[in-house]
Amino acid sequence: MKPVDLEQAIEVFVRGFAFTRCFTHPFTVEQVEGLWRLHDAPRVRSKACRVEEWVGHGVGPEEVDRIARQHCRGRFAVSFIRSPAEPAGPIRDAFKRLGYRLNSTEPLLVHCLRRIPQTESPVEIVRVRTRELADQFGRTWHQRPLTDTQLRSDAPLRQYVAQEGGDIVGAVRSVASGAGSWVANLYVMTLHRRRGIGRALLCRLLREERRRGVAVSVLLASRLGAPLYTAIGYENIGELLLFTPRRG
Repeated sequence: MKPVDLEQAIEVFVRGFAFTRCFTHPFTVEQVEGLWRLHDAPRVRSKACRVEEWVGHGVGPEEVDRIARQHCRGRFAVSFIRSPAEPAGPIRDAFKRLGYRLNSTEPLLVHCLRRIPQTESPVEIVRVRTRELADQFGRTWHQRPLTDTQLRSDAPLRQYVAQEGGDIVGAVRSVASGAGSWVANLYVMTLHRRRGIGRALLCRLLREERRRGVAVSVLLASRLGAPLYTAIGYENIGELLLFTPRRG
């Protein structure tokens, strides 16, 4: 299997992330002059539009700034993705000169699903497929429940939860995105951490992805969470630097 290139991983991320923003209103993905633009579909009230997301790689900061300002309809943020060979310092300095503030950095990780560790789960791991469990998940996570369409076996979104004693103590989801999948929202309740639940959730998800013929799993990690992902086979393929224009 050939290595995953950064452009492929970025597209999986972009399309998967955009899908997760569509639950309340359609979120459009398009390419503009070499950048990915993610934004709300037209609304009745333009002031209700969410912040646009511009994702760039291989385009200089000055060009990113020009393109985003020329085409955006309101507030926007820039996710600039660098390869491990590109030093971060000059990129940060260039955006600072352009009037941007660096909000965060996150490693971009990929898993080619060749080797997935065997792991024993201390709790039950299940995919959310029933209305009862979907409603319970929504209440526990304080979000609107999955729709009936999202509970189908062939749905692009696949939500997994960790259960213990009837309670949901952890969760993770993936979104089909072309030949790959975008993994998001891994979380384990504070009192249940350091028991291997996060690892068990991810390994269950990855095994099912492989059975479905998924070629690559892509995610963004926090600095604290990255060791868990690399321990089960994810590899660092780049870094996302999130910038927002300074006000005033």
